[in-house]
Amino acid sequence: MKLRFALIVAAAGVFLIAARKLTMLAGNAVHADWTEYLGGPDRNHYSALTQINPDNVTKLQPVWSYSAPDSGQMQMNPIIVNEVLYGVTAGVRAFALDAATGKEIWTFGSKSTVGSNTSRGVAYWEKGSDKRILHSIGSYLYALNAENGKPIESFGDKGRIDLHDGLPETARDKYLVSNTPGTIFNDLIIMPVRLSEDTDAAPGDIRAFNVLTGKVAWTFHTIPYPGEYGYETFPKDAYKNTYTGGGNNWAGMAIDRKRGIIYIPTGSAGYDFFGGLRKGKNLFANCLLALDARTGKRIWHFQTMHHDLWDRDLPAPPNLITVTHNGRRVDAVAQVSKQGYVFIFDRTNGTPLFPIHEVSAPTNTLSGEFPWPTQPVPQKPEPFARESYKLTEQDISIHAPDRDTLVARFRTYRKDRFSTPSKEGTIILPGFDGGAEWGGAAADPTKGILYVNSNEMPWILTMKETPKESEMSAMSQGEKVYTTYCSACHGQNRAGNAKSGYPSLVNIGVRRDKAFVSTIITSGKGMMPGFTMISSDEKQALVSFLFGDEKKEAGEVAISSKKVRVPFQSTGYNKFLDANGHPAIQPPWGTLNAIDMNTGEYLWKIPLGEEQSLKAKGVHNTGIENYGGPVVTASGLLFIAATKDGKFRAFDKASGKLLWETTLPAAGFATPSTYQINGKQYIVIACGGTKLGTAKGNQIVAFALP
Repeated sequence: MKLRFALIVAAAGVFLIAARKLTMLAGNAVHADWTEYLGGPDRNHYSALTQINPDNVTKLQPVWSYSAPDSGQMQMNPIIVNEVLYGVTAGVRAFALDAATGKEIWTFGSKSTVGSNTSRGVAYWEKGSDKRILHSIGSYLYALNAENGKPIESFGDKGRIDLHDGLPETARDKYLVSNTPGTIFNDLIIMPVRLSEDTDAAPGDIRAFNVLTGKVAWTFHTIPYPGEYGYETFPKDAYKNTYTGGGNNWAGMAIDRKRGIIYIPTGSAGYDFFGGLRKGKNLFANCLLALDARTGKRIWHFQTMHHDLWDRDLPAPPNLITVTHNGRRVDAVAQVSKQGYVFIFDRTNGTPLFPIHEVSAPTNTLSGEFPWPTQPVPQKPEPFARESYKLTEQDISIHAPDRDTLVARFRTYRKDRFSTPSKEGTIILPGFDGGAEWGGAAADPTKGILYVNSNEMPWILTMKETPKESEMSAMSQGEKVYTTYCSACHGQNRAGNAKSGYPSLVNIGVRRDKAFVSTIITSGKGMMPGFTMISSDEKQALVSFLFGDEKKEAGEVAISSKKVRVPFQSTGYNKFLDANGHPAIQPPWGTLNAIDMNTGEYLWKIPLGEEQSLKAKGVHNTGIENYGGPVVTASGLLFIAATKDGKFRAFDKASGKLLWETTLPAAGFATPSTYQINGKQYIVIACGGTKLGTAKGNQIVAFALP
C-alpha cells in the first residue's frame, strides 16, 4: 500500500511539472533560470529579472521550504535549470527539487557516501538529451543523470573519478577535496580543489577533465616544472612536492566563453605562515591566472601577494564586467581579495586599469625566513576594509569591558603594513577570513558597479618554535602525533578556542565515540582538513591519546608521515576579541560596499548586520561577521543573508537603503539565487546556521510575492 501511494505521488509530481511546461509554452510565459554557480559564467551574482522591485519587495513572503536530510552549515548557491533546483546538503548529498514547489525529485548520497567537507553547489552540463550534474564528494567527482540522480557509469569508474588523477604520485595519498563547483567549457570541466595548508600539501595543479569520460584533458602547474615560466620563483626542486604544495584554486573560477579564457584565482603555497623552505616570489601562488580554456596554456597572470606569509588566498571567483575607462568601453576582470583590495585588469591582456604600486614591506622576521621586500597595492579603489597599519589605540572598542587590557595587548603586537609573522604576535586585519571571503562580489556587469560584503575581524598571528625531536621524545606516540598535527588549532592542552571556532577536545569521549573521531581525522569536517597521510598506527595512537586510554610509553618513535618539519609554526587561528567575544576594535565589524569600477570611487558603504547583544543596549549599526555573498537584480535590488544575526535583507542597490528584512529559520551563510517560473519570480536561500555559534538548521527557503 505504501509503495502504491509513493508511485501515485511520484506520478502526480511528474504530471504537474509536465503540465506547467505546457502552460508556459501555450502562454509564452517569461522564464529565467540560474543555471550556473553565482548566476553565470561571469560570476556576477546578477539577474535581469524585475518582477520583484523596490516598490513591492516588502510584500515578499515564504512560498515553500525544503527540509534537507542533513543539518548543519550550508554554503551552497543553488542552480535552477528547466524548473528544477539542484543543490547540496550540509552532508554533501546532491538533491533536485521542483523549483516552483520545493518538492523533492531525487537525492544522491547516503551516510556511507557523503563527505565531511562543505560544498557550495553543483555544475550542470548538457548536450542534446544528455543532461548531467557534476557533483563532488570528498576527493571524488561524480557525473549524475540530471533527471534521476543516478551515476552515469560511462564517466570514469562507474560514474566517478578521483580528483587526484593527473597529479604526481607523490600526491596520491594527500588530502584533497573539492567544495566549489567546477567550471564548464564545451566538454570540459575545470575543477577547484582544497588542499592541506602545511608542508604536506599536494600541488595545486589546475586540471580540466572531460565531462563525458572523466579523463584529464590538460594540466597547468602552479608550482612550475623545469623550463616552465616562473620556475625560478621557487627553489629548484619545489615542483617535486616533497616540502611544499598548494598554489591551488579552491574558490572557483570565471570564464569568458566567447574568448575561450578562464580566469583562475589561486591560494598560497604551503606552509602558510613560514616560507623559509620556499624562498622566492612563488609563482603561481596568490595569482589571478588567465588560461586558454581549451589547452590550459598561460595567457597572462598577476600576482597579488609575493611569497605569502599571511594566508592571503584569493578567496572568490573574479567578476567579468564591462567598464568605461579613459573614454572607451573595456571588457574587464575584477578580483576582490582578503586584504580588502580590488584588482581590475583588461580581460584580454592583463593590463591594470588603475595603477598598482609595489610598496615597501618589512623584512625583519623569523630566522630562516625570506620575506619579499615589496607587495602590490592598487591605488584605486581604496580598500573596502580597514588595515592593521592604520589602527591606533583609539580604535580599540569602547564597548569592551576589558578595554585597558586590550590596549595593553595592542601595544605589544606588530601592526605595520605587511608585518611578518612573529613570536610576539602580529595583527592580521583584514583577518584570515577577509575582507572579502568565499561569498565573493556581485556586479552589475554592464554598468561596472561592484557590490562586496566585508569582514572587519582582527586576528592575531603568533609563531612559536617547533618542538625538536629531543623535546618530543618523552611524549607518547599519540601525544607526539597530536603535537605535530592538532595543537596549532586545538592547543597543546586540547582546550581549543571556541570564540575562534576551534572546539575543545578535552573529554571528547563523553561526546563522541572512537569511530566518529577516527573518521574525522581521516576525512576532515567543515573547514578542518583530513589527515590522510598519517599511518593507521599513528591514527590509532592519536585516538587513544584523545580518549585518555593510551599506554604511556615514551620513546624515540618517528612520525612516519610526509610532513616536513619547519622551524616555526603558528599557535593557531586566534581572533582579537574582547571579554564578551566581540571584535576588539571599534565597529563596524561587517560592511556592505558599492564601488563604481569605472572611476574607482565608492557609491556607498554601510554596516551589514547587527550584534544583537549590543543592539539590546541601544548600540546600533555595529555590522557583524558575514559569510556568503549578495545577489543584485536589474530592478534595483540587492539581496543578502550572510550575517550571524540570521536576517535576510534587501537593499536599494543605488543608495544602500534597507528596504526589507526577515528572520530566517537558521542563519543563511550562503549566496541566494533568483529565478522565474511561469511568471513568478523566486528568491531562494540555504539556511544551515551552525557557523559562528549560531543554531543548526536544514532548510532551503524560497520567497516570492503573494
